[in-house]
Amino acid sequence: MSNDTTTTPDAGAHDTGAHDAGAPDAGAHGAGAADHTVSAVEAELPHTAGGAPHTPPRGPFRAGDRVQLTGPKGKLTTLSLEPGVVYHTHRGMLAHDDVIGQPDGSVIRASTGDEYLALRPLLNDYVMSMPRGAAIVYPKDAAQIVAFADVFPGARVVEAGVGSGALSLWLLRAIGPTGSLQSFERREEFAAIARGNVGTFLGAVPDNWSVTVGDLVEELPEAVEPQSIDRVVLDMLAPWECVDEAADALAPGGLIVCYVATVTQLSRTAEALRDTGRFTDPQSSETLVRTWHVEGLAVRPDHRMVAHTGFLITARRLADGVVLPNLKRRAGKAEFSDEDVEAWTPGAVGERGASDKKLRKVARQAAAQARKVAAAEAASAASDPSDGDR
Repeated sequence: MSNDTTTTPDAGAHDTGAHDAGAPDAGAHGAGAADHTVSAVEAELPHTAGGAPHTPPRGPFRAGDRVQLTGPKGKLTTLSLEPGVVYHTHRGMLAHDDVIGQPDGSVIRASTGDEYLALRPLLNDYVMSMPRGAAIVYPKDAAQIVAFADVFPGARVVEAGVGSGALSLWLLRAIGPTGSLQSFERREEFAAIARGNVGTFLGAVPDNWSVTVGDLVEELPEAVEPQSIDRVVLDMLAPWECVDEAADALAPGGLIVCYVATVTQLSRTAEALRDTGRFTDPQSSETLVRTWHVEGLAVRPDHRMVAHTGFLITARRLADGVVLPNLKRRAGKAEFSDEDVEAWTPGAVGERGASDKKLRKVARQAAAQARKVAAAEAASAASDPSDGDR
């Protein structure tokens, strides 16, 4: 049986503690380790000189290609094609040889006659089905990171933590062969999985991507020159611990984007960025994706959606010595006057309160109703003396 995985999204797309490159971990690697680069994994994986000029293959399927099969019920399965191998399902068998040589977008019949649509997986499909050591950054968030961080061909990007390599693939595609991506991951096993996933999709590990195992706070100042980085992307449990080091590495005008899961992380990261005095006022957002059912006149939202997976918070690096101008804002909750309080009284906002006369009338009605109920209970007890023996 071949190695197959489905592309059904899981609910826990973003695990806040799964891969944190910002907090120290004594167990991440040996205390006396001198080389934090994943050299053992590098030796096992093929490399490509220069950048990552990966172009998705065209033409008929070949042995070694990955194929995404869509089954009769819409289930997605991703396979690596191998001559002589047979894919077994509970609804029959499908030989890899029946797929090899067929053009992309073909329909393949299984032994039971069931039809499977065969397509080469897109990057979006691949990251949802690849092996995961840590939770991945969902494609909807990766797209926003690339857009909001304005990652461009030739950009010098720092990423932490690398997790399973999903975001690394999007960043490598965005920076092209002339850019550079330096990834930092606290856990060596996650780094190894990420390199394997990137090597699988690209066909080789690009030389413009490096993975360093260690704490970003300690490793980044040694790895890059001050003010030499265009973009810093932090996907970790406590990004506020790395803000100063990120500011040192970023060139003036450079951008930091942090991906966090909870509102408390969002708040603390925003305040940390403000406290440095080295960034513009941070901007925060989340992305929700809702698909629609469209068949003829039956047009409605789908019952399920990919809702909250994480928050994005971005800020630009200021030039050294620059003080951010104070923005004119409305008074916050801690800043109010008597006029502000008066403006929010019930009468001021149009709420109609009951008059004393109205309240007395309602009280009389309630009392009268209570007396009626009591009288009815007394009459019932008098007409049935046996009630008192129950």
